[in-house]
Amino acid sequence: MNILIKPIITEKATKSAEDSNVFTFEVHPKANKIEIKKAVEATYGVSVDKVRTMNVRPNRKTRYTKTGVQTGKTNAWKKAIVQVAEGDTIDFYSNI
Repeated sequence: MNILIKPIITEKATKSAEDSNVFTFEVHPKANKIEIKKAVEATYGVSVDKVRTMNVRPNRKTRYTKTGVQTGKTNAWKKAIVQVAEGDTIDFYSNI
């Protein structure tokens, strides 16, 4: 099971990373906080202080077309907000 799926790079996530060393990741839905902490420490070589997780609900959409009502939804996923120790940082753009 691959714990870390991808980092979340948005304006809000980038600002919190610059200001308070907090990084956001999309993680496996069945991963717990301890597994996420170990995966971040092993992948990026930083020490993790705190991990917060949340389940992101799917967005539901309804369209009215000629053939009838079309309904759909996006997939649900899990987000982890990781605070690293003071002085440590993660550079997502170093290996591009």
